[in-house]
Amino acid sequence: MAYILIDRGNFYHNLNQLALKAGSKDRLAVVLKDNAYGHGLRLMGELSRDYGIREAVVVTNDEADQISDLFDHILVLGDSPRPSSRCSYAVSEIGLLRWIEPGVLIELKVDTGMHRNGIEPERLEEALEIIRKRKLRLFGVITHYRSADELTSEYFWQKKRFDEVKKRVIDAGFSETRFHSHNSAALLRCRNFDEDIARVGIAIYGYNTLPKGFEGVELKPVLSLWARRASTRRLQEGARIGYGGEFTADREMPVSTYDLGYGDGWPRGRASEPYRTAEGKAILGRVSMDFISVEGEADRICVMEDARRAARHFGTICYEMTTALMPTIPRRVVD
Repeated sequence: MAYILIDRGNFYHNLNQLALKAGSKDRLAVVLKDNAYGHGLRLMGELSRDYGIREAVVVTNDEADQISDLFDHILVLGDSPRPSSRCSYAVSEIGLLRWIEPGVLIELKVDTGMHRNGIEPERLEEALEIIRKRKLRLFGVITHYRSADELTSEYFWQKKRFDEVKKRVIDAGFSETRFHSHNSAALLRCRNFDEDIARVGIAIYGYNTLPKGFEGVELKPVLSLWARRASTRRLQEGARIGYGGEFTADREMPVSTYDLGYGDGWPRGRASEPYRTAEGKAILGRVSMDFISVEGEADRICVMEDARRAARHFGTICYEMTTALMPTIPRRVVD
């Protein structure tokens, strides 16, 4: 079947670049949610640990359980808080503070402008009072930027709001609480990083999403997607390929099918606008559930080595291209 190669050297290169921006690898928390953006949760967790990363970020308790032996600390962004010596939990609603068990490590999320999750800044003191009365453990205070990867001023006014939140929390007596707001784009554009950790996601996988005009930190794609030849036939001029026969051979040509399809998470796309593999070979006709067709007889083809290029073709983002790849596709590390 199709398979994924994970480039260890590129991954460590990216971590080196981000550690330079953060000031230390100890200030990096690798975001491994959603199967590590499609790269493989456990595999990327092990590579991160071997590099020396001590903290990870996931969405669910199940993800945290799968990598709990690899990290000193794990931030869980979207699951029910439970007592744990290793995990802290993002809390986005004041109501949750009323039933969380004392002893749970919580990281209070404040809505500084994204308006997706987080308590309103004007209710911060109310939240802190509940935390104090219930003797909850306020491990951290966090926020998330809505436009850090855009050439606008929104990053700056959100950061200013978060700095104000930080001062209010410290003035309320929570002096041992950590603070963090920076994702990949925010860290890459930041000139003087001054927070406790940065939550780095897409950048560790090799993609700098900042537009031109920002410092060009070079990152290298970590994932490449490969497919193996299932069969080959020699088609005559006029032969039509696949469902609907949307591709017609304009000459005699060898055509092979490869073991990748939309059942594996590869986009179906449009046969009239064929995607080209890393070798420059067009996918002929429709993508089916388990197969694609390509001219030639190569034993294997690299379907994708740059998710950003693939994303441009399909009208989406590099995040979706990698995250959509099914966990059942085998993944292995190469040097």
